[in-house]
Amino acid sequence: MFYSNNSTCATTIKGVFYFTFAPMQAATVNSSTQSNKPIWYFVLCWTTLNALQACTLELHADEAYYWMFAQKLDWGYFYHPPMVALFIKIGDTLFHNEFGLRLLTVLGNSLAIYLLWLILKKYQVSARWFMLLVSGVLVFHVYGFTSTPDAPLFIFAVVFYYCYQKYIDEDSWLTAFIIGIVVACLLYSKYHGVLLVGFTLLSNLKLFTRKTFYLAIITGLVAYIPHILWQMHRGFPAVNYQLFERSSAFGYDFSISLTFIAGQLLLGGALISWYLFYRSFTTKITDVFTRGLLFNVVGTFGFFLMNTLKVNVQPHYTLIAFVPLVCLTLISFQQKNFNAKWFYSLAIANIFIILILRFSLIAGLPFIKKAEALKSYFGFHEWADLVHQKAGNAFVVMDEGFQNPSKYSYYTRSIKGFAYDSRYYGRTMFDIWPMEDSLQHQRVYFLLKSKIPGTTTDSIKCDAGTWYGGWVDDARTYQKVAIETGKTEIKTKPGQKFEFDLTITNPYPFAVNFTNLGYRHPVSLEACFFVHVTPISVQAADSTFNKITLQKGQSTHYKMTVTAPAQKGVFDLFFSLRTEPFVGSKNSGIIKFTVE
Repeated sequence: MFYSNNSTCATTIKGVFYFTFAPMQAATVNSSTQSNKPIWYFVLCWTTLNALQACTLELHADEAYYWMFAQKLDWGYFYHPPMVALFIKIGDTLFHNEFGLRLLTVLGNSLAIYLLWLILKKYQVSARWFMLLVSGVLVFHVYGFTSTPDAPLFIFAVVFYYCYQKYIDEDSWLTAFIIGIVVACLLYSKYHGVLLVGFTLLSNLKLFTRKTFYLAIITGLVAYIPHILWQMHRGFPAVNYQLFERSSAFGYDFSISLTFIAGQLLLGGALISWYLFYRSFTTKITDVFTRGLLFNVVGTFGFFLMNTLKVNVQPHYTLIAFVPLVCLTLISFQQKNFNAKWFYSLAIANIFIILILRFSLIAGLPFIKKAEALKSYFGFHEWADLVHQKAGNAFVVMDEGFQNPSKYSYYTRSIKGFAYDSRYYGRTMFDIWPMEDSLQHQRVYFLLKSKIPGTTTDSIKCDAGTWYGGWVDDARTYQKVAIETGKTEIKTKPGQKFEFDLTITNPYPFAVNFTNLGYRHPVSLEACFFVHVTPISVQAADSTFNKITLQKGQSTHYKMTVTAPAQKGVFDLFFSLRTEPFVGSKNSGIIKFTVE
C-alpha cells in the first residue's frame, strides 16, 4: 500500500537532503523555523523508511511473543502492561503479516516525531539540526518499526511532554484530564513510564497547588484501575518479578555498568551521543519545562545506572530519556547559536552509518544475518514451516524461552508453540495462560537446540540454525503447581541441614497426583541451588512426595530437608518439579541462600 508513494518519496528525500545536508550557511535560525514544510517532508521519509523496514523484516523474537499477547487480550501480562498487545491486535486485524503487526508502531512513531518538533518550535530550534539529531539517535530508529512495549512508551512519552508544555502555559481542566489519560497510557505501555511522571513532578512541585492537577491524578488512577486489579488477582507477578525473581546472586560486576554506559553511547548515535550528553547536561535552564527535561535526563539515566549495581540492565530501558536529551541539546544549540561545521559533518556521517545498517537489514546481507543482535530477524518463517512438517497439529514444546515458541505460533497461525518453564529460565506468560492444561497426557513434539539420546530422533537445519526434535508420548508437566516456602532469605553454615515446611498448591482445574505408578515419565521434587543460571547442587525429595494427590485448588504441606552447599557463597535456592524428558520448572520463588 505504501509502495505507490515511491516516486513522491524520492522527490521528497531530495528536498529534505538538500535542506539538511547542504553546506551550512550563515542564515539565521529563524529562516529554518518559520515553516513546517521541511519537517513534513522529513516525517514522510521517516514513515516510508519505517514502513519499508516493517514489511521486509521477519519478526524480532520479542515481537512474536507480544503477538501472542494480542491473541489473548487482557488488562495485563506477566511483567508487561497490555498497550503493545492492543497496538498489535489493531494492525494485525487489518493486515495478517509483519507490516500489519507493526502498523500502529510506524504511524504512532511518526506522529511522535512531529509532536516533538512542535514542542521545540517554542524555543525556535533549527529545523536542520532537529532532523540531523533525531535521525542520528539509533534508538529512535529501532522503535520506529519494532513493536515491543518500548514503541508505545516512546509515543506516549512525547505526547505527555506535548500536553505538559501546554498545561504549564495554561491551567486548563481539559488539558489536565487529557494528561491523566496520557499518563495511564504511559503506564499501560511500560512500567518505566512512572519515572517520567515522577521526575516531572519533582521538577515542578507547584503543580500540587493547581486544582486542575488533582483531576489529572484521579483520571489517571481510574483509568489504570483495571490493570491494578489484574495484578492483584494474580498475586502481583510484575512486582514479584522485579523485586524477587531477577537473580542477583552472581554479585556486582563492574563490566555490567561499563556495558550499560557503552550501550547508551551506541543508542544515542555512535559518533554524536557523547556530545549530546555534554550539551544537554550544560543547557541553560530558562523555564519550568526545560527544568523538567533536565530532571528526566539526569534522573532516568542515573536510576538505571544505579540499578546496574545489583542486576543486569538492558540498554534500551532508557529510551524515554533520549527524548529530553535531544530536546535539551537542540535548545542548547539555539541558545548558543551553535553552527559548528565539524559537528555537522559528524552528524551526517552518523546518519549514513545508521542508514547503511538499516538498508543492510532490508537487503538481508550475510554479515547482518550473523550478528547476534540481529539474526533473530531472519530464517524463522522457513524454520516454522519445517517444524510444522514434523509436528503437524501437535503442540511443539521448547525449553529455551518464550521467543521461538511464539514465532512458531505466529508463522503457523496455530497457537501450538509452547514454552516450557525451564528452571534455567525466568517465568513467562506461558505459566499463566491455560495452554499447558491442553497438552497434558497428549503426544507432543519436543524441540531443542541440543540432542537428548532416546528422545530427539529428528534434526532440522535451516538459515535460522539447527534444532533437534522428537515425540514425547503422554506428556506430563506441572509448571503451574505453586510451592510456597515462607522464606525469602536464609543464612547458614556449609553442609548444614535445613528443613522446609513447603505448601504445595494445585491451581489446575483438574486433580493432579505425583505418583509414578503407571506413568511413563516419572516426576520428582528437587531443591535447586544456582549461581545465576549455573546449577551448584540439586537435591531430590524422598519417595513420600510421590504419595501426594491434590484436587483442583487444594493445598497440602510437605516437609523436605535440604543440605546447604559445602562451599561458601550466595546462592539462589528454589524448588522444582521435574518430569522426564523435561529439565524441570521453577515452582517456587527464589530464596537468597547465604552460606557463611
